[in-house]
Amino acid sequence: MDISWDDARLFLAVAEGGSVSAAGRHLKVAQPTVSRRLRELEGRLGFALFARSTHGVGLTPRGEAMLGPARQMATWAAELSRAAEAQEGPPTGVVRVTAPPGVAADFLAPFAAWLRGPAPGITLEVIASVAYVDLGRGKADLAIRFPSSAQSGDETKRRDLSVVARRRMGIGAWASPGYAAQVLAMVRERGTVGGSGVLGPADVAWIGWAAPYEHLSPTSALAALIPGFAPVFTADDYLVQMAAAEAGVGVIVLGDHRHRFSTGRLVRLPLDLSAYGTRTLTVLGPPSALQIPRVRLVADLLREELRAATRTG
Repeated sequence: MDISWDDARLFLAVAEGGSVSAAGRHLKVAQPTVSRRLRELEGRLGFALFARSTHGVGLTPRGEAMLGPARQMATWAAELSRAAEAQEGPPTGVVRVTAPPGVAADFLAPFAAWLRGPAPGITLEVIASVAYVDLGRGKADLAIRFPSSAQSGDETKRRDLSVVARRRMGIGAWASPGYAAQVLAMVRERGTVGGSGVLGPADVAWIGWAAPYEHLSPTSALAALIPGFAPVFTADDYLVQMAAAEAGVGVIVLGDHRHRFSTGRLVRLPLDLSAYGTRTLTVLGPPSALQIPRVRLVADLLREELRAATRTG
């Protein structure tokens, strides 16, 4: 039996979304239409793909068997689409980039404004998420990540992805000038009355992630580093965390490199966070996507900006 890509895409949307309504939102199709098309597909197949319940839908054994091939079909559909665009011509159109929220807000947003100069025909679409976005299936053209993660594995070793750029960096403790001055004054005072006068991780109030992201660094790493660790402020949104740091609520963990778009509203504290080690910021893209002129240009410009970043402290 022939199964069209439209049917496979519908099946995948329901399977990965966990419900018909989630699939409708993803496909931008009304929920009754998804339900009708799903019934028609199951009717043509002669078996149920999903078991329905009040909590959503779950794959049947026959549906489970179809999930892997459907995902492969999605990958090849993305490859076909990119191959159709890999042609000579001016770099124009939309380039989708996925990145962690911090990188998206601090780097990609101002990069998009700067991009209007060298590439006025390109529009940047940024997917800022801590969740994994699959490049192979065309959900984004490029990714800026810190490999590897338990969710995606080490993508730098995947044959279907190319590494555009790497930049190894450590991390630092950053705060508003006012908060930094208070902390440093406290450390100096402590030093004059017989203390060490050295700033330690337990001497500052930390800003971290709120549920459901409390397992992410730096919250998890600080908890392992500081006995009885409790953040002074948490948020599930990076921009809210930054706003709290700029308002002087506490200290936020950021990379130790500054780039041309850095705002300078925070200052780095003389606090040793070498226990964290280093991370490698990596720009990745499918080889077929990098053949598209607009994607290649953005990738090249991102690589140059990362090369130009300078270390602080």
